[in-house]
Amino acid sequence: MKIAFLTLGCKLNYAETSTYERGFRNAGWEVVSWKDNADVYLVNTCSVTATSDSKSRNLIRKVHRVNPKAEILVTGCSAELRRPEIEAIEGVTRVYGATEKSRIVSDCTGITGSTDTAGGVFAAYSSGERTRSFLKVQDGCDNFCKYCTVPYARGRSRNVPICECVRMAREIAALGVKEIVLTGVNTGDFGRTTGESFPDLLKALNEVEGIERYRISSIEPNLITEEIIDWIASGTKFQPHFHIPLQTGSDTLLRKMGRRYDTEFFLSRINYIRSRMEGPGKPKVFFGIDVMAGLPGETEELFNETLDFIRKLAPSFIHVFPYSRRPGTPAAAMPGQVGEEEKSRRVEILEELCRQLQESFLQSNRGIREQVLFESKDKDGMMSGYTGNYIRITRPYDKNLVGKLVETTI
Repeated sequence: MKIAFLTLGCKLNYAETSTYERGFRNAGWEVVSWKDNADVYLVNTCSVTATSDSKSRNLIRKVHRVNPKAEILVTGCSAELRRPEIEAIEGVTRVYGATEKSRIVSDCTGITGSTDTAGGVFAAYSSGERTRSFLKVQDGCDNFCKYCTVPYARGRSRNVPICECVRMAREIAALGVKEIVLTGVNTGDFGRTTGESFPDLLKALNEVEGIERYRISSIEPNLITEEIIDWIASGTKFQPHFHIPLQTGSDTLLRKMGRRYDTEFFLSRINYIRSRMEGPGKPKVFFGIDVMAGLPGETEELFNETLDFIRKLAPSFIHVFPYSRRPGTPAAAMPGQVGEEEKSRRVEILEELCRQLQESFLQSNRGIREQVLFESKDKDGMMSGYTGNYIRITRPYDKNLVGKLVETTI
């Protein structure tokens, strides 16, 4: 049997798809490109915005046009939130929602245990790259922010037990991978279902032999505690690289959207990390933040508050989203909806600010000695890799450096 995979959305989805691939390969199936004549197609969908939903549906229809005789299985967030719409698309054989996804391999192959549920979570990691793997440690969210469908799409907060996370990390190390990125919907909320703690997870993973670097993909500002920061700064495998969602730099909108911090707290947390991890001769900490443009009630004055706060914060990168009105969320019914043209204007302003901040961050790191983990891709005789603080370094290709940590002057 031949199977092809198509994935939209976040790194969590890619980790899950990679785990499906291993399960089907272990069951004797052949994994092929979606353009080949597969017997089965598995489409892992995204629903973070209305555009994501549309892309998911269009991708399914495209697959059916390419191979009308094939079975099409659909999973992911759009499958959970838009199930009747997905089931109605011609060619769809079966839809797997959030609580069913771990059964996909066993349902198709009859082999149980190919993909497992651990602690009520479909345990997963990616294995497509030689240098980096995304390890899913947590799923779901209990925050129910006013604009967000994630708790409905992925369920309540739950986690993979620490022992299972360590087992998967050892498997990743056995593949020769040197770096792991911890992923989850609300990663720092780890421990809800097992009574364990996020700091204990970090400490256990830090001991896994063969893994030389860890990153935390995204963590809420109120969940990255001083205890965690102090421990990372003490000299661990965890890198000076943080992705912390801000969403808006307006306290008025933070309260309105149900976020669990204000700008003063957010800034204090960033400053504390900098105080513990930066110093003479040390690399600057990379901070990526998420920001939404055009939240309901975001007046020009409140948007300018966000711009002013971001300039004060001086992150390294801004991941900019236009607010997407999601049916069934409280924000969708709020007054003060911002027009699409105005959202686009604000996105452009934020993206230009991002470019300025990125350049400033790079300049602040020039002359610093840092270790670079080089990747295997040979592009026009060049290879690249990332420093611990996520600066991409390019050099002439040398196969002897693939997967190696090489000290370099930025």
